[in-house]
Amino acid sequence: MAAAAAVGAAAGLLVQFVLSNRGHAPLVPPLSLPLTLGLLAVVLLVFALRLRRALKKGPGAVNPFHAVRLLVASRAAQLVGSLLGGFGGGLALSLIGRSVPAPTASWLPMLLTLIAGAVLTASALFSEHCCRVPPGDDDAELDDADPAPGAGPADQAAFRKR
Repeated sequence: MAAAAAVGAAAGLLVQFVLSNRGHAPLVPPLSLPLTLGLLAVVLLVFALRLRRALKKGPGAVNPFHAVRLLVASRAAQLVGSLLGGFGGGLALSLIGRSVPAPTASWLPMLLTLIAGAVLTASALFSEHCCRVPPGDDDAELDDADPAPGAGPADQAAFRKR
C-alpha cells in the first residue's frame, strides 16, 4: 500500500509539473472524487459489519462466496485508496513550493482527495480483517494440519470449507 501511495504521489507531482511547464493551471480534482471514495468506504464498512454479524452466528451462516467477494473488493479498495490518496497528496505537494499561495479552491479538493483515499484504505483494511474466519470448536473436524502460518483470510476460508 505504501508503494501504491508513493506511485500515486509521484504521478500527481509529475502531472502538476508537466502542466506548470506548459503554462496551464494546476489540475484540481473534482469534489465528486473524494465523495465517491467516501461512499465506497461506507459501502465496504456496511458489508464488513454484516459479514461480521453473520460470523458471530457461526461460520455456517456465511456464504463463502460473499466473503471472498468482500475480500477481493477490500483488496482492490486498498490499492485504489492508496493510489488516489497519494495522487491527491502529490497534487497538493506541488503547490507547497510556490511563491504565491494557491487559493483554497485549488488545494482543498486535493487535500480532501488525500483524506478520502486514506479513509478508503483504512475501511478496506478493516473489511479485510472482518473476512477472517474465527477459530472455533470445529477445528477438530479439519483434515490434516492448519493452513500455512502466513496464510491470508482467503486461504483460511478456502481451507475451512474443504
